Amino acid sequence: MIYKVPVIPGDGIGPEIIAEGRKVLETAADKHGFDIEWIEYPLGADHYLRTGELVSEETLKELGRYRAIYLGAIGDPRVKPGVLEKGILLAMRFYFDQYINLRPVKLLEGVWTPLKDKGPKDIDFVVVRENTEDFYIGQGGRARSGRSHADLEVKRSLYNVKFGLDIDSDSDEIAYQIGMVSREGCTRVIKYAFDLAMERRKHVSSVDKANVLSDIYGFWREIFEDVGKSYPEVTTDFNFVDAITMWFVKNPEWFDVVVAPNMFGDIITDLGAMIQGGLGLAPGANLNPEGTSMFEPIHGSAPKYKGMNKINPIATIWAGAMLLEHLGEKEAAQDVVRAIELSLREGRVRTYDLGGSSTTSEVGDEIARLVRNL
Repeated sequence: MIYKVPVIPGDGIGPEIIAEGRKVLETAADKHGFDIEWIEYPLGADHYLRTGELVSEETLKELGRYRAIYLGAIGDPRVKPGVLEKGILLAMRFYFDQYINLRPVKLLEGVWTPLKDKGPKDIDFVVVRENTEDFYIGQGGRARSGRSHADLEVKRSLYNVKFGLDIDSDSDEIAYQIGMVSREGCTRVIKYAFDLAMERRKHVSSVDKANVLSDIYGFWREIFEDVGKSYPEVTTDFNFVDAITMWFVKNPEWFDVVVAPNMFGDIITDLGAMIQGGLGLAPGANLNPEGTSMFEPIHGSAPKYKGMNKINPIATIWAGAMLLEHLGEKEAAQDVVRAIELSLREGRVRTYDLGGSSTTSEVGDEIARLVRNL
């Protein structure tokens, strides 16, 4: 079996960490009797500065022929903040309707957590973040004093929504951002969370801010309750986003599957990364179960470390394991995660963020060796 997988190394440390991910995944593939054919795409800052292009419609169509994309990191100080992220990352998420952002928050043995008296048995949950709606739909603007009008549009595979915004203001200048969730969008991601909980410990925690933003997040809460009626075996609870950040720190063992709207999910998954040992250990997946999905570490491109061969590649390697599982190679994926765990438990090869002095490539070599010898 040959799997064709587009790979986007991206910016900063992206090419270095992707190289180690590819190394480990190729080792797992060789061991389990399949092949991976990488198809590299040069998307990122260099391509944008050279051509003025972020990601073309033609490239999106090409990428859409494959089930999984492997991504390093996007972002470069030579480009205005948000241009690459919105023009490449969000463009791909929306184009491929990757409506689920999946983040395992799992403390592995041998990894330090800043939470006192907590260990691997206490920190093992998954955050399911809605990935295409909420305040990240990319619709907003500014208006100066007087009257003005703005036409805004949200195009998704599920629907098309247009806003006509008449503004009459005596403020010198205002800025606004439109947040929106749909019944279709909420239902499908919440249902995914409940289905995932059925495979785990049968507990789903919802995140919102319905006590203040009652229209948008009260709607989310209503849909959560409606979906939950079809899963009588699953226990549920509601959490305001500010409260759940406290409970993640005090009682992470309470959580199994956490489902959140886009913005809150973005915030709480960074906290989740820290309690599992840091961004260098935090993988992520942007999923469309029926289409093209994308797998990446959740950290950024760390341009100041570019070319230094010192960044922890484990998040990228773990994201690669999620990619293998998505392709149906579950045993190979399990071997990769087991090798990561074994490497961390032994503690001989560690990058600086974990208290060691090993290089990026040495960590990749060690995990590949362990995959081979498991």
